Formats: sequence, C-alpha cells, structure tokens
Amino acid sequence: MTPSPNPITYASAGVDVEAGDRAVELMKGAVKATHGAEVIGGVGGFAGLYDVSKLLTYRRPLLATSTDGVGTKVAIAQALDIHDTIGFDLVGMVVDDIVVVGAEPLYMTDYIACGRVVPERIAAIVRGIAAACSVAGTALVGGETAEHPGLLGEHEYDVAGAATGIVEADGLLGPDRVREGDVVIGMAASGLHSNGYSLVRRVINSAGWALDRQVSELGRTLGEELLEPTRIYAADCLDLARYTGAAVHGFSHVTGGGLAANLARVLPRGMEATVDRSTWALPPIFTLVSELGNVPLPDLERTLNLGVGMVAIVGAEGADAALARLAGRGVPAWAMGTVGSATGSAATDGPDYVQGAKGVDGGAVRLVGSYV
Repeated sequence: MTPSPNPITYASAGVDVEAGDRAVELMKGAVKATHGAEVIGGVGGFAGLYDVSKLLTYRRPLLATSTDGVGTKVAIAQALDIHDTIGFDLVGMVVDDIVVVGAEPLYMTDYIACGRVVPERIAAIVRGIAAACSVAGTALVGGETAEHPGLLGEHEYDVAGAATGIVEADGLLGPDRVREGDVVIGMAASGLHSNGYSLVRRVINSAGWALDRQVSELGRTLGEELLEPTRIYAADCLDLARYTGAAVHGFSHVTGGGLAANLARVLPRGMEATVDRSTWALPPIFTLVSELGNVPLPDLERTLNLGVGMVAIVGAEGADAALARLAGRGVPAWAMGTVGSATGSAATDGPDYVQGAKGVDGGAVRLVGSYV
C-alpha cells in the first residue's frame, strides 16, 4: 500500500463543513419564524421536537404522513440561479397530500443534497421552504444538507421533504364518504406546479427556446412561467373541511398522473365522476406546451394538472357554500362535474375514461366536453 504523497482532508475531498455551518446561520431566522410554542429546542438539534399534548384532546387521533420532492423543476431553478421559490413546490407536494384525508399538517423536515454547499444558495432554498410552511400553517422543525462531491455537479442540488399531520378518526375524509350526486369542485392551479417537467423541458429543448425568451401569450419570460411556485391549498382545504355548511366528503391533490387519475383514487369502486372540460379554460402555458410539442391530449391529461391543482368533492347541498367559502379566501374555484354510478370502462370508452390509479382499485372518472 502506497500512501498519498499529500495529506487528504475532508475539505480536499470536496466537503466544506464550515460552509455548512454558515448556511445554518443564514437560515436560522426563517426556520424559527415557523415555530410556535409546540416546537421544543429550536434549530440545530439532532432531532426536531414537537409537543403533541393537543393529542390528549382527541378521541381517536390518526397520524398522517407524506414525503415527496420537487422533481426536475429544480433544473429550472438552477439554470435561472433563483432558489427562494422552489421551497413552495416542495411544501405543496407534501402537505397538500396530507390534507386530502382531512389531516392538519403539524410539522415538516427537509433534505437537501448538493454538489457543493454554497451557504447563500442553501439558505435561499430553506427560506423558501420556511415561507411556504408559514402559508400552510406547518412548523419546519428540522432538516439536513448533504454535500455530495463527485455525485452531483458543483451547482446541482435536489430537495425532498416529509411532513406529519393529524386527523380525528371520525373526521377522516375519503372514498367512504363520497355519495351519488356529490359535486366535484376544481381549485385553480398557479401554473405547472411541480409535475411533468421532464415532458415540458423536453418540449422546450426540442423547440430550441431559451428560458429568457419573452413569450407574449404568457406575459413574461418562459423561465418566469416555469418557475412559478406551486399554490399551497392546505389552509384553504382545512378551512373548507371544518366549515359545516360545505359538506366536504373528500379532496384530491392533482399531481403526477393528472386530474382524472388522481380524482379516481378518492372515489369508491362502482362510482364515477363526470368532469366537464368546458367548465374551465386551459391556462396559456398548457396550450403552449401542447402546440409547441404537438403533445397528444391524452398524454397532456395524464401528465400535467391543466390548470386544476386541487379538487373538493362536496354534497350537492353544500356546493354553493363551498364555492363562496373558497372565493372568500381568494381561491378561484368552480363546479366541474358530479358523481354518479359507474357506467363505463376504459376498454370501451378509451382514454377519456380512467378507472383506478397508482395501485388504488377505486372509482372512475369520465372526461367530457372540450377545453375553452
């Protein structure tokens, strides 16, 4: 064995511990701003601590958990060197899965892997996560930044997160509550959110479009549109679920797989939702992707949210009240369909009919009409 002629240190291997410490100092204030009295110990401990004494007031508390990442949207943030918005995409992908069952997201942790720790860049990412947690009403109680030289490029990073929430057992939302005649309410997305970027990036690269290209249909640059943060629905959904006039039976978070597949997951077997495409207009970015890439409609619909980020399923008697409640909170929403007994199948009805998705043998969704 021949030793190295020069001493090899952790720093010479590409890991800068001091830079990691500086990043923590830069992000501390933003993280602390998400803490209420329930968070114990502050920032920097081995484990984040959260006082769950409130569970003593529950008759049968159920914990809900979710984990996710941002996907290839991080490539857009890296290309534009803008890092303080990607946190909204991370938080939205995680906490809005939790509220689908009616659970209140209590706390969240994050994980950032990067090729090289640039303190200002890491702090910007975490500031975005913290700001999004504040919108969602969720404490950011901990996280980890890992430097992976040789595995990731110097300016590359990826982010992931996990959250835990709580719901009273008899307040659990889902397929068991859905009834024939229920109304399907769509809540507008802020844009692409955080799904389908592999398709979108392929379309844009194939067309040779640069991120700084001014696009008249969008009213801004392509990069600004693609980096638009995900709308976070957690607080709005919880408010709606707790509003006795709304008669909420379920929610569906429209992420990977598109509207029909995600809605089918929260419907009981033997029932189908008929969704009328003509009840909303496609936002310009989706039309642009479709036309620029000559993307078939079925592929668009099973990849992108097409302007609908969250869906509520409510009793017919509470539909108007639910729409008014959402409007009062500044959430654009509309009635897009109804629930009834299943009458079709994918084999006979084609791509406009989706039954079951992501391992859930649930209900079905029938898409009718044409987008405005």
